[in-house]
Amino acid sequence: MLPVHFYGRVEHTPEGVRWLDTQVVLAMPYDTPVPGYKNNTVNTMRLWSAKAPNDFKLHDFNVGGYIEAVLDRNLAENISRVLYPNDNFFEGKELRLKQEYFVVAATLQDIIRRFKSSKFGCRDPVRTCFESFPDKVAIQLNDTHPALAIPELMRILVDVEKVDWDKAWEITKNTCAYTNHTVLPEALERWPVSMFEKLLPRHLEIIYAINQRHLDHVASLFPGDVDRLRRMSVIEEGDCKRINMAHLCVIGSHAVNGVARIHSEIVKQSVFKDFYELEPEKFQNKTNGITPRRWLLLCNPGLADTIVEKIGEGFLTDLSQLRKLLPFASDEVFIRDVAKAKQENKLKFSAFLEKEYGVRINPSSMFDVHVKRIHEYKRQLLNCLHIITLYNRIKKDPAKAFVPRTVMIGGKAAPGYHMAKMIIKLVTSIGDVVNNDPIVGDRLKVIFLENYRVSLAEKVIPAADLSQQISTAGTEASGTGNMKFMLNGALTIGTMDGANVEMAEEAGAENLFIFGLQVEDIKALDQKGYHAQEYYDRLPELRQAVDQISSGFFSPKEPDCFKDVVNMLMNHDRFKVFADYEAYVACQAQVDQLYQNPKEWTKKVIKNIACSGKFSSDRTITEYARDIWGVEPCDLQIPPPNLPKD
Repeated sequence: MLPVHFYGRVEHTPEGVRWLDTQVVLAMPYDTPVPGYKNNTVNTMRLWSAKAPNDFKLHDFNVGGYIEAVLDRNLAENISRVLYPNDNFFEGKELRLKQEYFVVAATLQDIIRRFKSSKFGCRDPVRTCFESFPDKVAIQLNDTHPALAIPELMRILVDVEKVDWDKAWEITKNTCAYTNHTVLPEALERWPVSMFEKLLPRHLEIIYAINQRHLDHVASLFPGDVDRLRRMSVIEEGDCKRINMAHLCVIGSHAVNGVARIHSEIVKQSVFKDFYELEPEKFQNKTNGITPRRWLLLCNPGLADTIVEKIGEGFLTDLSQLRKLLPFASDEVFIRDVAKAKQENKLKFSAFLEKEYGVRINPSSMFDVHVKRIHEYKRQLLNCLHIITLYNRIKKDPAKAFVPRTVMIGGKAAPGYHMAKMIIKLVTSIGDVVNNDPIVGDRLKVIFLENYRVSLAEKVIPAADLSQQISTAGTEASGTGNMKFMLNGALTIGTMDGANVEMAEEAGAENLFIFGLQVEDIKALDQKGYHAQEYYDRLPELRQAVDQISSGFFSPKEPDCFKDVVNMLMNHDRFKVFADYEAYVACQAQVDQLYQNPKEWTKKVIKNIACSGKFSSDRTITEYARDIWGVEPCDLQIPPPNLPKD
C-alpha cells in the first residue's frame, strides 16, 4: 500500500520545500493480468483502490466522535468507489480531481520505486541519479485525466529527490507524452485554481512556476504579443481563474498526438495552433486501432473461420495480411461463404432480441446499426429524421416495394445530460409508433438497444449490415466502432470525419457510403451563418418530420414532450443536423439500392474486410513504441513454462 497526500500547507525552508499537515489516503494495488496472444507473455495492469489509514482521525474517538470518524473513513474510500460516466464533457467536481491525483500519485511512486531498485546499468545499491529515467520510463497521458503526472513528477524530483529544477523539467518532458482525444471545447478539463489551492497546494505552486517559465520563453520569441501570452497560458484569467490541463500537457510533453489523421491536423491548425507554431516537431498522428483477437476471432468465429480457410491464420497477428482476400472479392464461393456467416450472425442476434426484448424482427431485413455514446455531435437525431422519413414514405405509398430495415440505435447517456436523455426518449417513442403500425408491418422496425456495452457490442457488430458513423465533420476525433464494423463485414454510411477518412482511403471511397459537408464546408457555413429555418422551409420531407416531432405525433399523451429537441434543432444546433439531412437521405437511398443486389453488396463487404488491416491496435501500438516511447517492438515468443529455458 502506498500513501497519497491531500490538502495541507506548503512550507519553504532553506533545506527545500515541504508539504505538511496533509490528509493521507492509502492506495492498495490490484493487478489484472493481460495475456498476450499465443506468445506466453502476461503483462499486468495495476489499478488502485483507496483505503483509509488505520489511525485515520482516531483522535475523534477520544472526544466521542466515533460516528464522525467512521463517516470520514468512508469519504476517504469514496475516491475509488465510482467512475464519472461523462463522455466528452468536463464536470469540475472535487472528487474527480481527487481521483485523478490519487491514481497518478500512486502510479508514480510505483514507477520510481521500480526505477530505483532496478540495477540495470547502475552500480549504486539504490539509484539516486535520474539521468537515465526517460530511457527506462515512458508515461503516456491518455487524454488530460492523468495530466497531474507532470507536476507530481516535478514535485518528487525537486522536493524529494533534490534534483535541480531545470534538470527535473528536462527529465519530466522527455518522460511524458500526451494523446489528445477530443476537440470539443466543453470536454477540455479546466480546473478552478481555488480547488487546486485547497486540495493540492504544492502542485499549484509548481504549475505556476512551469507556466511562468513557459510564458517568459514565449514572450522572448514574440515580444509585445500579449494576446498570444493570454492564449498560451496554463492559467486562464476570468471571473474564476482556471488551470487549462491540455496546455499543461502540451508544455510538459515531448510528443503530442491526435488519434486519426484529420483529427491530428485539426489539433495543429486550431486547438493547439499557437503551440504548433512554437514547436511543430512535437506534433504527431497515431490513428487508433482495435484488437483483431476480440473484434474478429472472439466475437465473430464464423467469419474468422471463413477467412482462415482462404488465407491462413497469419492475419490475426498481422492484420495487413487481410489484403490477401482482395483476389477473392469476386469469387462466387467466397462471396457465398461470407454472406452465409453474416446471415448466421443475424439469425443468432434476432433470436437474442426476441428473447431479451420480445420483439420479432425480420432476419432478412437490413440491420442498420447506430451504436455509440448518445451525444448531439454523433447525431442520433439525423438518424431519427431518416427513420421518420422512411415511415412517412411507407404510409404515403403502402403498395410500393420497400427494402425492409431494422434500425437499431444504442448507447449510454451521462446522467446529467438532458438532451441525450431526450434523444433516447425520442428513439423509443418513434419505435412505439412505427413498430405498432400494421400498414408498416415488418418493413421497418426501430429498436433501442439498452445497456449498450462491450458484451452487447460483441453480439450486435457481427450481425450488422450497415454501420452509421454520421458525426458532423470535424467533431469525432477518431471513433473505433467504425473499425469494428468494417472488420466484421458491415458497410459504412458516414461523413468524412475521424477515422472514416482513412477507412475510405484504404478501401476506396466507392466502397463506403460517404455523404455530407466536409470540414472546410462546415467552416464556410459557420462564417456565413447556419440557419436551420432555411432547410426546414426548403425540404418538405424534413419539415413534415420535424412537425410530427413537435406536434406530439410520437408522444400523443405528452404533446410538448420533445419541444426542447425541436427548439435546439431549429435555433441552436451546433452540429448542423439539417445541413446534412438531404444528402444523408439520398445516400440512404443508394444503400437500399445496393442492398437489393446481395452479390454486389457482399463484394463491397469483402473489399472492406480486406482493407481493414491498418486499423489493428498492433499497428497503433507499434507506432507509439517506435515514434514516442523509443522502444523497438519485438514479436519474440518466450518458451512456455513447462519447457526448459535455453
